[in-house]
Amino acid sequence: MSADRAAHVTASVVVPTGTTAADAVAQAGLPTHGPKAIVVVRDPGGDLRDLSWAADADTEVEPVAMDSPDGLNVLRHSTAHVMAQAVQDLYPEAKLGIGPPIENGFYYDFDVAAPFTPDDLAKIEKRMREIVKSGQRFSRRVYSSLEEAKAELASEPYKLELVDVKGDGVDTSEVMEVGGGELSVYDNLAADSDKRCWSDLCRGPHLPSTRLIGAFKLMRSAAAYWRGSEANPQLQRVYGTAWPAKDQLKDHLRLLEEAAKRDHRKLGSELDLFSFPEEIGSGLAVFHPKGGILRREMEGYSRLRHEESGYEFVNSPHITKAKLFETSGHLTWFAEGMYPPMDLEGAQYYLKPMNCPFHILIFRSRGRSYRELPLRLFEFGTVYRYEKSGVVHGLTRVRGLTMDDAHIFCSKEQMAGELKSLLRFVLDLLADYGLSDFYLELSTRDDTKAKFVGGFEEWEEATEALRQAAEESGLDLVPDPGGAAFYGPKISVQAKDAIGRTWQMSTIQVDFQLPPRFGLEYQAADGTRQRPIMIHRALFGSIERFVGVMTEHYAGAFPAWLAPVQAVCIPIRDDHVDYMNDFAASLRAERIRVEVDASDDRMQKKIRNAQQQKIPFMIIAGDQDVEAGTVSFRYRDGSQRNGVPLEEARAHVLEVVRSRANEGPSAA
Repeated sequence: MSADRAAHVTASVVVPTGTTAADAVAQAGLPTHGPKAIVVVRDPGGDLRDLSWAADADTEVEPVAMDSPDGLNVLRHSTAHVMAQAVQDLYPEAKLGIGPPIENGFYYDFDVAAPFTPDDLAKIEKRMREIVKSGQRFSRRVYSSLEEAKAELASEPYKLELVDVKGDGVDTSEVMEVGGGELSVYDNLAADSDKRCWSDLCRGPHLPSTRLIGAFKLMRSAAAYWRGSEANPQLQRVYGTAWPAKDQLKDHLRLLEEAAKRDHRKLGSELDLFSFPEEIGSGLAVFHPKGGILRREMEGYSRLRHEESGYEFVNSPHITKAKLFETSGHLTWFAEGMYPPMDLEGAQYYLKPMNCPFHILIFRSRGRSYRELPLRLFEFGTVYRYEKSGVVHGLTRVRGLTMDDAHIFCSKEQMAGELKSLLRFVLDLLADYGLSDFYLELSTRDDTKAKFVGGFEEWEEATEALRQAAEESGLDLVPDPGGAAFYGPKISVQAKDAIGRTWQMSTIQVDFQLPPRFGLEYQAADGTRQRPIMIHRALFGSIERFVGVMTEHYAGAFPAWLAPVQAVCIPIRDDHVDYMNDFAASLRAERIRVEVDASDDRMQKKIRNAQQQKIPFMIIAGDQDVEAGTVSFRYRDGSQRNGVPLEEARAHVLEVVRSRANEGPSAA
C-alpha cells in the first residue's frame, strides 16, 4: 500500500446482500458531500466499484474518499467525461478519442475540423459548469453483446476501434474505455429523471453525481496522434485540472505559475544552455557552451565520487549487431522502445537503448575470480530510445540520452551489503547536488502480466534483498506492483524539488536473468564456477534529465560551483576595464569561470544583464576601488559588500565555489 493511500484509508464497511455500496456508506455515517466525500469503494479483489454497485453476498469493502489518490483519479476522470459531453453539446460533429485521468488533472482527445482556440475552451468550460450544476448522475450500463456495443457506437470510429481490440495491447492506465473484462458504458442521467443526457464507452468507476466536482479549469489544447502513433490521425487534446475544493485549485494554479517560471525549456533558452533544432528531430537536444559547462561539472563531480568509491570506467559503442539484444532479451521485451534496425554488410545493426549488455561483454572478456568481486563498472553511455512523440518533453523525456550507468557484478553473499552501500552512495551523491527530500519506490513483478522472465524464487530473493536495503535506509517505501524491468525488481529514488514536486531519480535493479543468458561465471574460493549477481544502477537517470530537473529545482540560479558563469566583473567606466581584466585573470588562474562586461552599456544595465543570467557573483569596480585596490560585490539576492580588498575578494570567491555549497553567496 502506498504512503498516500495509507494516509487516506477509511475503516472498512460491509455491503449487505441486496443493498448498494452507497447504502453501506450512508449507514456507516461516512461523508457523502464535500472534499472528503466517499466516492467509490474497493472490493476484496482490489477493484474500485461505483457506489451504485450491489454485491451478490455480504461483502467487506474499503471506502475511498475523493481526496485520496484513487478518489482524485475518479474525480478527474468524471470531469473528463463532463468535458467530452460539453464538447459534443457545442460541437456535435466532434468524435471522441480517449480521456484518462493524469497527474493533477485529465485530458480528452477529440477529432474536430479545426483546433480549439482559447475562446473555444472558455465556451466549453462554461458549458461544463452548467452540467456540473445540473447534478447529472453517472450510471453504469453493461453491453449485452459486442454487436450491441458496435451498434450504439457506430458514429464513434475511435471507440469502435477500442471495442474491437477489447483491451488487448492497450495501456489501461491511459485507455479507460476497455480492459475491465466486459464492455460497459456510462450514461449521464438527468438529476430528477432517467433521461439520458450523454453516454461514453468506459469501464469506470465514476462519481455518483457531477455535483461532487468541486473545482476545475481547462488549461490548454494541443495536437496529439491517436494512440500515440504518428501513423494515426492527429486529434485535438484538451487538458484540464480538477480538485475537490476551490482552495485546492487555487493552490495548484499558484504552483503551476511558479513551475512555469522554472520551466527548464524556457530557462534553457534564456540562459543559452541547450536547444532542440527541428533539423535534428524530436527529443534530441544539443548543448550550447554554457550548457556544456553545466553538464561537464555535473559529470565531473559524479566521476570523482565514483572513482573514490572503487568504480572502474568503461566505454562502449553506440550501435551493435542485433545478436547482442537478441541474447539479452531486449528485442523480445523492449523492441517497441528501440529505433528500427540498419541493414549493413548482411547484418542488422541497432542503436543501443541500454548499456548493460556491453558491460556484460566486458565482464565476460576474460576469466574472472572471486577476488575481483564486487566488480563495479561505470559509463557515461549515450543510448537511443524511440519515445512516442506525445510523451517527449524537453530534457526530461528525450530520445537520445546519456545514462550514468553502473553495473556491479558480485556474489550472492555480497548482494545485500552491496545494495545497502549502493543506496547510501546514491542518496549522499544526490544530496551533494542539493536534493534532500526522498522516498523510495519498490517495483516488483506482477504475476498477471507476461512481460517478466525468470523463476519466482529468484525474483522473491532479489525483491527481498532490495526491500531490506530500502527499509534499512529509514526512508518511506512505496510499493509499485508490476513496475519492475522484465529481468528483475528495482528500487527507484523519488526526490522532491524546491517547490515540492516529485521526480524519479536513481534506480537500482537486481538481475538474476542476464548473467545466465550470457553464460557469466567466476571462479569461487573453492575452485568451483559460480554465477555472479548483476546490479544495474543509474544515478541521475540520464544526464539530460538531471540537467532539466536541476534547472527547475534552482530556477536557473545554480549554486556557484555548478554555474556556467560563476562571476562577472563590471567596470563602471571604460578606464576601469584593465583593472577588472587583471582581477578576472587572477580568478581564471584558479579555474574560476569569470567574464568581464566591457560593453558600452551603463553599469545598471550590466547588473540587470548579470541578474537575468543568474550569475552568483557580480564584482564591480569604480574610481575609489581602483585607487584603494578593492572591489564591491553584488549578489543574486540583491545584497552587497563594498570596498573588499582584492586578495580577500579572490579568497571569498574561491571559498564559496570550492565549498560546493548549494546556497547562493550573500552579504545577508
